[in-house]
Amino acid sequence: MFMLLFAASAFGQVAKEVAEPVFKADEQLSYKFKYGFFTGAEGELKVEDGQKVNGKPTYHITAQGNTAGAFDVFYKVRNQYESTIDRETLRPYLYTENRKEGSWKHTDKVSFDHQTGKITADKGVFQSQGKVFDFVSAYYFARSIDVARLKVGDKFDIPYFLDDGIYKLNVTYLGKESVKIGLGKFNCHKFNPSILPGRIFKKNSKLYLWITDDGNHIPVKANVDLVVGSVTMELTGTKGLKYPLNPIN
Repeated sequence: MFMLLFAASAFGQVAKEVAEPVFKADEQLSYKFKYGFFTGAEGELKVEDGQKVNGKPTYHITAQGNTAGAFDVFYKVRNQYESTIDRETLRPYLYTENRKEGSWKHTDKVSFDHQTGKITADKGVFQSQGKVFDFVSAYYFARSIDVARLKVGDKFDIPYFLDDGIYKLNVTYLGKESVKIGLGKFNCHKFNPSILPGRIFKKNSKLYLWITDDGNHIPVKANVDLVVGSVTMELTGTKGLKYPLNPIN
Protein backbone atom coordinates (compact mmCIF):
# COMPACT_ATOMS: atom_id res chain seq x y z
CA MET A 1 0.00 0.00 0.00
CA PHE A 2 2.80 2.43 0.85
CA MET A 3 4.44 2.30 -2.58
CA LEU A 4 1.17 2.25 -4.53
CA LEU A 5 1.26 5.90 -4.19
CA PHE A 6 2.35 5.84 -8.32
CA ALA A 7 4.43 4.76 -21.09
CA ALA A 8 1.92 4.02 -23.39
CA SER A 9 0.95 6.62 -26.00
CA ALA A 10 -1.54 8.22 -23.61
CA PHE A 11 1.27 8.75 -21.10
CA GLY A 12 3.42 10.34 -23.78
CA GLN A 13 0.65 12.79 -24.55
CA VAL A 14 0.48 13.82 -20.89
CA ALA A 15 4.18 14.52 -20.38
CA LYS A 16 6.98 13.70 -22.81
CA GLU A 17 9.54 15.27 -20.51
CA VAL A 18 9.36 17.06 -17.18
CA ALA A 19 9.74 20.83 -17.62
CA GLU A 20 10.58 21.41 -13.95
CA PRO A 21 10.23 19.20 -10.85
CA VAL A 22 7.54 20.25 -8.36
CA PHE A 23 9.81 19.36 -5.42
CA LYS A 24 13.29 20.21 -4.21
CA ALA A 25 16.01 18.86 -1.94
CA ASP A 26 15.08 18.82 1.77
CA GLU A 27 11.40 18.09 1.10
CA GLN A 28 9.90 15.67 3.65
CA LEU A 29 6.40 14.19 3.65
CA SER A 30 4.95 12.19 6.54
CA TYR A 31 1.92 9.90 6.41
CA LYS A 32 -0.18 7.66 8.61
CA PHE A 33 -2.12 4.60 7.51
CA LYS A 34 -5.35 3.84 9.32
CA TYR A 35 -7.17 0.52 9.42
CA GLY A 36 -10.62 1.49 10.60
CA PHE A 37 -10.08 3.76 13.62
CA PHE A 38 -6.57 2.46 14.34
CA THR A 39 -3.25 3.81 13.02
CA GLY A 40 -1.56 0.71 11.66
CA ALA A 41 1.53 2.18 9.98
CA GLU A 42 3.53 5.32 9.36
CA GLY A 43 5.54 6.40 6.33
CA GLU A 44 8.00 9.10 5.34
CA LEU A 45 9.42 10.35 2.05
CA LYS A 46 12.61 12.43 2.02
CA VAL A 47 14.47 14.17 -0.83
CA GLU A 48 18.19 14.97 -0.55
CA ASP A 49 20.98 16.09 -2.86
CA GLY A 50 22.55 13.03 -4.44
CA GLN A 51 26.02 12.29 -5.83
CA LYS A 52 26.60 12.98 -9.52
CA VAL A 53 26.13 10.09 -11.95
CA ASN A 54 28.02 10.34 -15.25
CA GLY A 55 28.61 13.99 -14.41
CA LYS A 56 24.89 14.72 -13.99
CA PRO A 57 23.38 16.04 -10.73
CA THR A 58 20.88 13.83 -8.94
CA TYR A 59 18.36 13.63 -6.13
CA HIS A 60 18.58 10.85 -3.56
CA ILE A 61 15.12 9.88 -2.34
CA THR A 62 14.31 7.65 0.62
CA ALA A 63 10.90 6.15 1.36
CA GLN A 64 10.34 4.38 4.68
CA GLY A 65 7.31 2.56 6.03
CA ASN A 66 6.79 0.76 9.32
CA THR A 67 3.95 -0.62 11.41
CA ALA A 68 2.84 1.32 14.48
CA GLY A 69 0.97 0.78 17.73
CA ALA A 70 -0.55 -2.65 18.36
CA PHE A 71 0.10 -3.67 14.75
CA ASP A 72 3.83 -3.38 15.44
CA VAL A 73 3.52 -5.94 18.21
CA PHE A 74 1.74 -8.62 16.18
CA TYR A 75 3.34 -8.09 12.76
CA LYS A 76 6.41 -5.88 12.59
CA VAL A 77 7.15 -4.21 9.24
CA ARG A 78 10.30 -2.22 8.46
CA ASN A 79 10.54 -1.32 4.76
CA GLN A 80 12.99 1.10 3.15
CA TYR A 81 13.24 2.06 -0.52
CA GLU A 82 15.89 4.35 -2.02
CA SER A 83 16.22 5.83 -5.50
CA THR A 84 18.86 8.02 -7.13
CA ILE A 85 17.25 10.00 -9.95
CA ASP A 86 18.35 12.50 -12.59
CA ARG A 87 17.46 16.06 -11.57
CA GLU A 88 16.16 16.96 -15.04
CA THR A 89 14.44 13.83 -16.38
CA LEU A 90 13.63 12.29 -12.95
CA ARG A 91 14.52 8.89 -14.41
CA PRO A 92 16.32 6.52 -12.00
CA TYR A 93 19.96 5.47 -12.05
CA LEU A 94 19.93 3.26 -8.97
CA TYR A 95 17.18 1.74 -6.84
CA THR A 96 17.48 -0.35 -3.67
CA GLU A 97 14.97 -1.87 -1.32
CA ASN A 98 15.26 -3.51 2.06
CA ARG A 99 11.99 -5.05 3.26
CA LYS A 100 11.34 -6.82 6.55
CA GLU A 101 7.77 -7.99 7.10
CA GLY A 102 7.39 -10.32 10.03
CA SER A 103 9.91 -13.14 9.49
CA TRP A 104 10.08 -12.47 5.74
CA LYS A 105 12.97 -10.45 4.33
CA HIS A 106 13.74 -9.20 0.84
CA THR A 107 16.47 -7.01 -0.65
CA ASP A 108 17.18 -5.86 -4.18
CA LYS A 109 19.61 -3.54 -5.96
CA VAL A 110 18.71 -2.29 -9.41
CA SER A 111 20.69 -0.13 -11.86
CA PHE A 112 19.20 1.52 -14.96
CA ASP A 113 21.19 2.14 -18.16
CA HIS A 114 18.94 4.45 -20.18
CA GLN A 115 21.20 4.47 -23.23
CA THR A 116 21.08 0.71 -23.75
CA GLY A 117 17.72 0.10 -22.05
CA LYS A 118 19.28 -2.51 -19.77
CA ILE A 119 18.07 -2.92 -16.20
CA THR A 120 20.40 -4.91 -13.96
CA ALA A 121 18.90 -6.39 -10.78
CA ASP A 122 19.81 -9.11 -8.31
CA LYS A 123 17.76 -11.59 -10.35
CA GLY A 124 19.38 -10.79 -13.69
CA VAL A 125 19.49 -8.37 -16.62
CA PHE A 126 16.29 -7.14 -18.24
CA GLN A 127 15.71 -5.21 -21.48
CA SER A 128 13.42 -2.19 -21.51
CA GLN A 129 12.08 0.29 -24.04
CA GLY A 130 11.16 3.91 -23.39
CA LYS A 131 10.76 5.40 -19.93
CA VAL A 132 10.90 2.85 -17.08
CA PHE A 133 10.95 3.79 -13.41
CA ASP A 134 11.16 2.17 -10.02
CA PHE A 135 8.30 2.75 -7.56
CA VAL A 136 9.98 5.74 -5.90
CA SER A 137 11.04 7.57 -9.07
CA ALA A 138 7.65 6.83 -10.67
CA TYR A 139 5.95 8.59 -7.77
CA TYR A 140 8.07 11.75 -8.14
CA PHE A 141 7.82 11.75 -11.93
CA ALA A 142 4.02 11.41 -11.72
CA ARG A 143 3.86 14.41 -9.37
CA SER A 144 5.47 16.54 -12.09
CA ILE A 145 2.93 15.63 -14.79
CA ASP A 146 0.97 18.60 -16.13
CA VAL A 147 -2.41 17.59 -14.68
CA ALA A 148 -4.02 20.72 -16.11
CA ARG A 149 -4.06 18.94 -19.48
CA LEU A 150 -6.00 15.95 -18.16
CA LYS A 151 -9.71 15.47 -18.75
CA VAL A 152 -12.07 13.32 -16.67
CA GLY A 153 -11.73 9.71 -17.83
CA ASP A 154 -8.23 10.11 -19.30
CA LYS A 155 -5.99 7.10 -18.69
CA PHE A 156 -2.23 6.71 -18.76
CA ASP A 157 0.33 4.07 -17.83
CA ILE A 158 3.52 4.42 -15.80
CA PRO A 159 6.00 1.58 -16.54
CA TYR A 160 8.03 0.42 -13.54
CA PHE A 161 10.49 -2.34 -12.72
CA LEU A 162 9.84 -4.58 -9.71
CA ASP A 163 11.61 -7.78 -8.57
CA ASP A 164 11.82 -9.68 -11.85
CA GLY A 165 10.06 -7.75 -14.59
CA ILE A 166 8.57 -4.58 -16.04
CA TYR A 167 4.97 -3.78 -15.21
CA LYS A 168 2.55 -0.93 -15.92
CA LEU A 169 0.58 1.01 -13.36
CA ASN A 170 -2.61 2.13 -15.10
CA VAL A 171 -4.05 5.39 -13.78
CA THR A 172 -7.46 6.96 -14.49
CA TYR A 173 -8.14 10.65 -13.87
CA LEU A 174 -11.44 11.25 -12.07
CA GLY A 175 -11.51 15.06 -11.88
CA LYS A 176 -11.34 17.61 -9.07
CA GLU A 177 -12.61 17.12 -5.52
CA SER A 178 -12.13 18.77 -2.12
CA VAL A 179 -10.73 16.57 0.65
CA LYS A 180 -10.55 17.24 4.39
CA ILE A 181 -7.75 15.79 6.52
CA GLY A 182 -6.19 16.67 9.86
CA LEU A 183 -4.02 19.39 8.25
CA GLY A 184 -7.06 21.11 6.73
CA LYS A 185 -9.25 21.01 3.66
CA PHE A 186 -7.60 20.97 0.21
CA ASN A 187 -8.67 21.29 -3.40
CA CYS A 188 -7.40 18.14 -5.08
CA HIS A 189 -7.16 16.11 -8.26
CA LYS A 190 -8.57 12.58 -7.85
CA PHE A 191 -7.03 9.49 -9.46
CA ASN A 192 -7.81 5.78 -9.61
CA PRO A 193 -4.56 3.76 -9.91
CA SER A 194 -4.92 0.09 -10.77
CA ILE A 195 -4.12 -2.64 -8.23
CA LEU A 196 -3.58 -6.37 -8.54
CA PRO A 197 -5.98 -8.62 -6.62
CA GLY A 198 -4.39 -11.09 -4.21
CA ARG A 199 -4.36 -12.17 -0.60
CA ILE A 200 -4.72 -8.53 0.56
CA PHE A 201 -6.84 -6.91 -2.14
CA LYS A 202 -10.24 -8.10 -3.31
CA LYS A 203 -10.92 -8.77 -7.00
CA ASN A 204 -12.99 -5.59 -7.25
CA SER A 205 -10.91 -3.46 -4.85
CA LYS A 206 -10.58 0.21 -5.80
CA LEU A 207 -7.71 2.52 -4.94
CA TYR A 208 -8.42 6.25 -4.88
CA LEU A 209 -5.72 8.91 -4.56
CA TRP A 210 -6.11 12.66 -4.00
CA ILE A 211 -3.24 15.08 -4.79
CA THR A 212 -3.19 18.81 -4.07
CA ASP A 213 -4.31 21.17 -6.83
CA ASP A 214 -1.30 23.45 -6.33
CA GLY A 215 2.34 23.66 -7.33
CA ASN A 216 3.38 20.77 -5.07
CA HIS A 217 1.02 18.01 -6.30
CA ILE A 218 1.30 16.23 -2.95
CA PRO A 219 -0.83 13.15 -2.25
CA VAL A 220 -2.86 14.10 0.82
CA LYS A 221 -5.15 11.07 1.01
CA ALA A 222 -5.64 7.58 -0.40
CA ASN A 223 -8.17 4.84 0.28
CA VAL A 224 -8.24 1.20 -0.77
CA ASP A 225 -10.56 -1.72 0.01
CA LEU A 226 -8.98 -4.88 1.43
CA VAL A 227 -10.26 -8.42 1.69
CA VAL A 228 -11.41 -7.37 5.16
CA GLY A 229 -12.04 -3.67 5.78
CA SER A 230 -10.11 -0.82 4.16
CA VAL A 231 -6.96 1.26 4.65
CA THR A 232 -6.78 5.04 4.48
CA MET A 233 -3.56 6.98 4.01
CA GLU A 234 -3.40 10.61 5.21
CA LEU A 235 -0.74 13.30 5.05
CA THR A 236 0.34 14.29 8.58
CA GLY A 237 3.29 16.63 8.06
CA THR A 238 5.48 18.45 5.53
CA LYS A 239 8.90 20.16 5.51
CA GLY A 240 10.94 21.93 2.87
CA LEU A 241 8.19 22.26 0.26
CA LYS A 242 8.98 24.07 -2.96
CA TYR A 243 5.64 25.92 -2.84
CA PRO A 244 3.37 26.89 0.08
CA LEU A 245 0.82 24.28 1.18
CA ASN A 246 -2.42 26.23 1.37
CA PRO A 247 -5.56 24.62 2.81
CA ILE A 248 -8.78 26.32 1.72
CA ASN A 249 -10.00 26.79 5.31
